[in-house]
Amino acid sequence: MSKVQDVLNSRRTVYKFTEQEVEQDKIDQALLAASNAPCHKHTHPWKFFIMGKQIRQELIPTITKLAQQKSQKNNSNDLARDVQRAVNKIVLPPVIIAVASKKTPDDEFREKEDYAASVCALQNLVLSFWDNGIGSQWTTGAITRHQETYSALTIDSTKWEIIGFVKSGYPAAVPKVNKLSVDEISVYFD
Repeated sequence: MSKVQDVLNSRRTVYKFTEQEVEQDKIDQALLAASNAPCHKHTHPWKFFIMGKQIRQELIPTITKLAQQKSQKNNSNDLARDVQRAVNKIVLPPVIIAVASKKTPDDEFREKEDYAASVCALQNLVLSFWDNGIGSQWTTGAITRHQETYSALTIDSTKWEIIGFVKSGYPAAVPKVNKLSVDEISVYFD
């Protein structure tokens, strides 16, 4: 199997990272891979917002509020634990990148194609990281859709949609996952 095939087939979502810093050149490689994703009409509809410690700290009040709401909705008996878990998801990963896709409200089809292209760019980012031994998780939690997140990142929500955060770092563990077989996902026609 080629190195590319190995990267494609071995990649897994990583939820826990070591504290090891991700080198800037590996972040740059991943961003370059993302910028080379396919996009119809060469619209390049993606933008990557790399979130440092300061901006993450600014998001803690919003994260706290959202975690409290979710905890109450789920009738949790440990609000403090739920809030701390939510905060840790933002402050602990070595790298967090907010991925945004350009909006085109007057052209629904273009916006759909641009979203698909942005997801391809996100996947290229994740695969590049994986090739360098760095794991990632694409998350679309409530924090990624909250207006306060857009404000903190100075993203104009009328022009851009945050399609998720990519949390990345050196894996503390790589989960074992059962994937569907080729026969289960394929239909051939004569």
